Amino acid sequence: MLVEKTVTIINKLGLHARAATKLAQLSQKFDAQIQLKLGQNIADANSVMGLLLLSGAQGKQVTVSAQGKDAEQALHSVCQLFTDKFYEQE
Repeated sequence: MLVEKTVTIINKLGLHARAATKLAQLSQKFDAQIQLKLGQNIADANSVMGLLLLSGAQGKQVTVSAQGKDAEQALHSVCQLFTDKFYEQE
């Protein structure tokens, strides 16, 4: 089953190295394939380099998709990470 949701990058620095690392570490906890799509670019959420190449700046919209056993829980957790601004102090 494939689930997806579009989220807006709201943290000031966007999807930078620290945020991408947190996202990759989180996505590796689930039995699901998680991808992020920004424009025409798609990145595996487990790949810090792939996430950085998306060039996700503040205000951009990203579509998060998850497929696999933990897909719904993974999607919720990843979207929550965006909502929580990657736990950064701004």
